[in-house]
Amino acid sequence: MRSLRTRAVGVAAGCAVLVALIGGLATDIGPWYASLKRPWWQPPDYLFGPVWTVIYALCTLSGASAWNALTDVRARQWLLVLWSANAFLNVLWSLLFFRLHRPDWAQMEVGLLWLSVAALIAFSTRAHRAAGLLLWPYLAWVTFAAFLNFHVVRLNAPFGGA
Repeated sequence: MRSLRTRAVGVAAGCAVLVALIGGLATDIGPWYASLKRPWWQPPDYLFGPVWTVIYALCTLSGASAWNALTDVRARQWLLVLWSANAFLNVLWSLLFFRLHRPDWAQMEVGLLWLSVAALIAFSTRAHRAAGLLLWPYLAWVTFAAFLNFHVVRLNAPFGGA
């Protein structure tokens, strides 16, 4: 039984590292990003990496805790669907903002990302209370990122011009 629990943590950690790696590769802090007007209250760029590292660690613990608490195959399948959708939306935001240089599209997409985190919290809390609680910092960070994204759009629009 203990090895199954440990395996769940390992799989969750591997998935979190994979999402972080893909998202990191999609994030280009180059000349385009440096040229953007950003609100004065934006944290320095070097803080984003450590914040995401903590969030991914909490996601790992949450995912493994919820998985281990669930015994029903269908419930575990739903958990995987919710985490997969969240991972896709997490990476998509980085692609839209940093690779396609479309903070306006990223602003529209971040609402779906926020909803995916909220769905994970609701589902995970039913499986294991602590699993849901571990995701609240993620929701807070996505909320902050959406607010920051909104201000970047407001300060720099329009995007996608010829």
